[in-house]
Amino acid sequence: MARNLLLLCAVILLTGFAARAPQGADEIWRFAVSGDSRNCGDVVMPAIAKSVLAHGAAFYWHLGDFRLGTGIDEDMQQLASGKMTLDDYHSKAWDDFIAREVDPFDPLPVRLGIGNHEIYMHGSTQAGEDLSHAEFIPKFSKWMGGSTTAYYHWKSRHVDFIYLDNSMVAGFGKDQLLWLQDILTKDAPDANIRAVVVGMHRALPNSLACGHSMSGDSPLPTDTDAQKKKIEDTNLESTESGREAYADLVRWKKETNKPVYVLASHSHFVMMEQVYDTPYWRNPSHGGTVLPGWIVGTAGAKRYPLPPELASRNEVLAKTYTYGYLLATVHPDGQISFEFKEITEDDVPHDVTLRYGKPFVDFCFFANRAVNALPPPPPSCQEQ
Repeated sequence: MARNLLLLCAVILLTGFAARAPQGADEIWRFAVSGDSRNCGDVVMPAIAKSVLAHGAAFYWHLGDFRLGTGIDEDMQQLASGKMTLDDYHSKAWDDFIAREVDPFDPLPVRLGIGNHEIYMHGSTQAGEDLSHAEFIPKFSKWMGGSTTAYYHWKSRHVDFIYLDNSMVAGFGKDQLLWLQDILTKDAPDANIRAVVVGMHRALPNSLACGHSMSGDSPLPTDTDAQKKKIEDTNLESTESGREAYADLVRWKKETNKPVYVLASHSHFVMMEQVYDTPYWRNPSHGGTVLPGWIVGTAGAKRYPLPPELASRNEVLAKTYTYGYLLATVHPDGQISFEFKEITEDDVPHDVTLRYGKPFVDFCFFANRAVNALPPPPPSCQEQ
């Protein structure tokens, strides 16, 4: 009797240990990703966190634009009863993001990436952007694996996750491109690396969301000739650096036969997998390879209409005026499938609704949207 009791206790202990043991590298596992949580992120992100935790993801990855920066986020102004000043906002915005949007994921690990709105905490002049960019790194380094740059990578269960910094309008600097090439060179012969997942804020150039990407934005009719020239020059620099990064990823994919996945946000809608299925990237002169890519700028920011050029692409799975995240399922061979998990008002935690009030939560889900289309794509988007 005593011996049987001891055996039963041992079985219970072993079963409990197995249930708590981390997933092995050769098992199917999941991670979650989205970006752009400004405006209403303090309402939407806790709902995303609740869903991500329920789906058993190994970590959550934010692709940038935590707070608005150029103005006061509606959720923060709501708690301040409309009395928050811009100076007060700038002193509190990042701490608010950590408390309201990162902490709800606890105990799940969170990885963070820089977006263009992270560089507006000291204004939109070059000096202010440089200062904001420099301040971002020590503030969020713990969520970037201790990196001393805003681009970084980490390895998890046979996958190398790479975050590229294209927060500045000129795109990737030479140092960053050399760093990327070095990472890919080391990953190529490594049998423990079976896939590469590359995340960034702005999509690489010549995507189906080309008008709001590393291809740049078109000058406004009211811009002076000098302003137009500066925009065109930075657009060219950004486009060329983005195309170089794309070519590096294609080369690695062809040489290794390992899959590459490219994730971005910046555009406030979701677009599934076919983001780089364009004439430019199908052209053999540009490598002739369409990398699988997704856009998921759906974590709380003011939502954009879909690009009008998608009207002729009925097969492209895209949706706007929605919130949510991508749930990625990673298979032992490095193949990864992505599913969009939509977040509705019913998913908002009760305490969040109490904090902000039902009318404001309604605003976030039904009125937090842009009416006008984005500016037309720059000329480089027409290149084939």
